[in-house]
Amino acid sequence: MKKLCLVLTVIIFSTSPNFAQSDSVKTTLSEVLVTATRTSTPAFEVGSSYSIITSEQIKREQLNNVVDVLRELPGISVVQQGGPGKIANVFMRGANPNHTLVIMDGVVLNDPSSPNNAFDFSFLNTNDIERIEVVRGPQSTLYGSDAMAGVINIITKEGTSHPQYSFLGETGSNGYYRGNLSALGSYGILNYAVTATRNGSHSVSAADSRYGNSEKDGYSNDSFMSRLGLALAKNISIDLLYKYIKANTSLDQSEKFGDDPNYTYDIEEQLFKGGISFSILDGVWHQSLNASLIKNFSRSLDLPDQFRPNTSLDAFGKAQRIKYDWQNCLNLINNNLITFGIETSTEEARTSSYSNSDWGPYNSVFPETSIRTTGIYLQDQINISNSFFASIGIRHDNNQKFGGTTTYRIAPAYFISSTSTKLKMSYGTGFKAPSLFYLFDPQYGNPNLKPEESKGWDLGVEQYTANNSIMIGITYFNLKFENMFGYDSNYREINIARASSHGVEFTASLRNNRNLSLDASYTFTKTMDDYNDGTDDFNKPLLRRPENQFSINANYRFNSRMDLNMQIQYVGKRDDKDFSDFMDIKRVTLPDYTIVNFAASYKLLDYLMLNARLENIFDKQYEEVLYYGTLGRSFYAGIALAF
Repeated sequence: MKKLCLVLTVIIFSTSPNFAQSDSVKTTLSEVLVTATRTSTPAFEVGSSYSIITSEQIKREQLNNVVDVLRELPGISVVQQGGPGKIANVFMRGANPNHTLVIMDGVVLNDPSSPNNAFDFSFLNTNDIERIEVVRGPQSTLYGSDAMAGVINIITKEGTSHPQYSFLGETGSNGYYRGNLSALGSYGILNYAVTATRNGSHSVSAADSRYGNSEKDGYSNDSFMSRLGLALAKNISIDLLYKYIKANTSLDQSEKFGDDPNYTYDIEEQLFKGGISFSILDGVWHQSLNASLIKNFSRSLDLPDQFRPNTSLDAFGKAQRIKYDWQNCLNLINNNLITFGIETSTEEARTSSYSNSDWGPYNSVFPETSIRTTGIYLQDQINISNSFFASIGIRHDNNQKFGGTTTYRIAPAYFISSTSTKLKMSYGTGFKAPSLFYLFDPQYGNPNLKPEESKGWDLGVEQYTANNSIMIGITYFNLKFENMFGYDSNYREINIARASSHGVEFTASLRNNRNLSLDASYTFTKTMDDYNDGTDDFNKPLLRRPENQFSINANYRFNSRMDLNMQIQYVGKRDDKDFSDFMDIKRVTLPDYTIVNFAASYKLLDYLMLNARLENIFDKQYEEVLYYGTLGRSFYAGIALAF
């Protein structure tokens, strides 16, 4: 690592830092990224590896859920247990799903009632999303726990200066339906954004139909979002957010012949946030104060039936997280921005599970428990000659149970204007606090657990050419995880496991007169289980992470009225486990697969758009998780009205 830092330093300072940045480059890299630094920062200044997906891209590709948006990004693999509406997890750079922090407008979404705090993406629609920012690599310095591999930041829509009202209706294969209403606008000092969505499907069998499972496992999803902004003065604004989600899905057992006609999962979630932002000292000192509350309730219910008379389950979880944060940005001298803040959050959860099976009855009750964590952070962003940029940060978190932990991060970038070349690097540490369940569960918990830890670095280059309409980038990354949670001989949680991953992310994009756009990415990820527990997992790849992934997306616009979009996704072989026989659990290899999707839209009138898309054109049969089903060839069509 020291040698790489030295090489980068030599490269940076052996090249003159006095190039003037050209206007064309400024235009090309004028995107603003918030997540990497918690401040609005031009993309060409960011040393981190990142992706930005806008609402316009989502609209062109006709992506109606966040799961499908994330599938095409470098460094990310997605698995879903049984098709749309079912549990969906994200693996970033080979890390576990609970090693990625998910936030929406600053509110942490990771579930406190989940044993490992992982976030389930299955119920997140895209209709109220303005953009999604993904930053890869450890980000705990700015965001605290769970950001060991990266952060996914979902930013919702805000009010517009001119009123916009829209309706979207869609139907298609497997009884699919979607309806969305939205209103965006402003009135005086008030701006508003309101959306309401209902969608669902009869879907397919959650247990793969290729093994004879035929019972349909549908889902339904209702969501509402309201975001209000008040511009009280030139330098004072208030932001209020409320989001509600209620989802229901049918499940199957996780086995080869898993059909279960009355196994259901329900979730209800509410999110509240209020914040005020203001500047003093002629804009030198900007502050923001925020308070948020997220509450969720979930229930899994499986009653005995004629096919499974000895199987039943009644489990529920109730959780909430209250968070307060105060962030400050000081611009005391030119080309230097200091950011510091303090945040404190309290997590609370209780769960219970009552079940019967061929193995007999099993009951588990986790009583209501809470824990508080407080963190302080400091970051300095520098700009030298508009060519060399760096952010350096440190953070300390104090948890009332396990005590304190300190993380740090540095992310330099150097832009060579004469060749339109960007060199970038980042190095950071991350941590994951043990969940309430891992700490306090009466049977499996361990109050002496310490946080999981990660160290990660990446090094990359981005090259712009053809009048900056073409970008090619490559990044090497390396991640190590220590003190990971595992089990002792009595199945109590302990800090014992280790893992690692490294690989390469390749990206390319083409923009041609706004008519043609093309985005491609390839990710090679090599993971390894470094924990020698006497099983055959030692020195083997981590489960469900493909070594090779490829995605290409091409869009062409005709006469500003018709859009054609083609998407190709390749997922390579990956290991999974067959748990159907608990006395003989086997490691298996799932085959690779390629999925091709096509979408088209036509603007019939200024206010009327016709949409159609065909997914899995070649009707590829595949599994993302062993014995779980996926959609075959599917067709969808709809209309969109906008005024």
